[in-house]
Amino acid sequence: MDGRRLKRLSALLALAPFPLAVHAAPNCAAIEQFLAGKATGVVCFHSDDLRTNNAVTTPANNSIGTFADGATLPGVSVLGLPANFGSFTPITDRGVISNGPAPSAGPVPGIQVEGWYADDPTQQARFLLRFPDNWNGKLVVAGASGTRSEYNGDFAWSDYVLPKGYAYASQNKGVLNFYVVNFGSVTQPAPDSCRVNPPGGALSLLWVHFYDVDPDKPFTQWTQYMLKTAQLAQSAAKVNYHNPPRRTYAVGTSNGGYQVRRAMEEAPNLFDGGVDWEGTYIDPTENILVDLPVAVKNFPLYRAADYDPNSVAAQNIRAAGYPPDIVHRNPATGAVTSLWGDYYNDFWEVTTCQWQQRFDPSYDTFGAGPGNYDYLDRLGLPGVFASVAANTTTGKIKKPLITVAGTMDALLPIKHQARAYETAVDASRKGNNDQRNAQYRLYEVQNGNHIESYVTPFPELVVIQPHAQKAFDLLVAHVEDKAPLPPSQCIPKDGAIAQNPSQPGNCAQLFVP
Repeated sequence: MDGRRLKRLSALLALAPFPLAVHAAPNCAAIEQFLAGKATGVVCFHSDDLRTNNAVTTPANNSIGTFADGATLPGVSVLGLPANFGSFTPITDRGVISNGPAPSAGPVPGIQVEGWYADDPTQQARFLLRFPDNWNGKLVVAGASGTRSEYNGDFAWSDYVLPKGYAYASQNKGVLNFYVVNFGSVTQPAPDSCRVNPPGGALSLLWVHFYDVDPDKPFTQWTQYMLKTAQLAQSAAKVNYHNPPRRTYAVGTSNGGYQVRRAMEEAPNLFDGGVDWEGTYIDPTENILVDLPVAVKNFPLYRAADYDPNSVAAQNIRAAGYPPDIVHRNPATGAVTSLWGDYYNDFWEVTTCQWQQRFDPSYDTFGAGPGNYDYLDRLGLPGVFASVAANTTTGKIKKPLITVAGTMDALLPIKHQARAYETAVDASRKGNNDQRNAQYRLYEVQNGNHIESYVTPFPELVVIQPHAQKAFDLLVAHVEDKAPLPPSQCIPKDGAIAQNPSQPGNCAQLFVP
């Protein structure tokens, strides 16, 4: 065992919150031999439990300080944070899309493999493989949301499928997350930096650079690494189990859901079906750059109007496709909590900045203002249309696909995202869906939103994770047992996916008190 792997395994044992046996596995030698030339920095070990609520299977935030070739990650140390803060955040990532680990009856012993893709010139692309000892002969390949790591699906997907016997694979879309550029500057310190919060936010003076706006990290790589990881995992499973997977399924959330959609469109030879949980819709004339700037521009005006739902600003936000706001007022203190406010502070501006810099880097983000960005007006500028078009989700799926989306999603509004993709699928097959082998379903979760943790401050919301996991089971039954998929439907608040739904099709109301 080389020194790097020994150091990693020693760290895992030291950090484990409860006793876990971690040791070199007999098959690790064969897996490492298979990965020679394909991967670098490979760590392979056997654990008594591959479930991820521990430090053995999910490493600590900021536990990688270098690229694959050993070069130090960029970034500056501010607020007592390490210089590599933000580049690699597995612990944070697993809770971003999840309301907690999927419950299971007992431990899942097996092999975990992690490493860097050797052929990535930027030295950022990473993968993760988990092979349970008690294998059911099938594989699940997960996408990653946002710019999150390969550990993003640990709670929502890995902990759900591993106890069922599936092998599991994931990747980071070929890109690390971000690094800190500056703290304290009121103005943009570098043309390719984004502030974490808009003015008034706790981190409005913290500026970061997203790796995925670099010229050599186009969003087209998101599809490439989803397919590449499926191929790698299928071959590695054959090495480990001496048989290839009988079935391979794709799952993912947000940008990871986009990866699932593209997989069903582009790689029917690799996948048997997929579940996308609030996947990102990209089309040259409909994408989040059309809607986000409207929300960014109008929220301060809406707040100044004391959160009046009838104000012009509120009407402008809803006209851009967003669900209604949820506002809580504390009569004792006068404090106001707003669902739109949380999205504004946490996601709207920083996502606008990131996507605009990716597709239209000539725009002066903070000089002209992110809220003033008019994507459709700038669509005719050189390169903008082509760069977006290269990432289009066509709707031309070739294997069964289920979309699960929340009606109260205020980052990827359902009207212009999930429903737009449903329209694209329908258009590609002229409405003749039920006669196709590649069935499509949209299950809308009444009062579901993009961020599961928001159900705590806003108990009117519901979590989507159980519905997405149920959709996975329904997909598997459809593929393997020819069970009919329940029709597209609105899942009532506190309801479940039904074969005979009370509300087929789209939800009539985005919010039900």
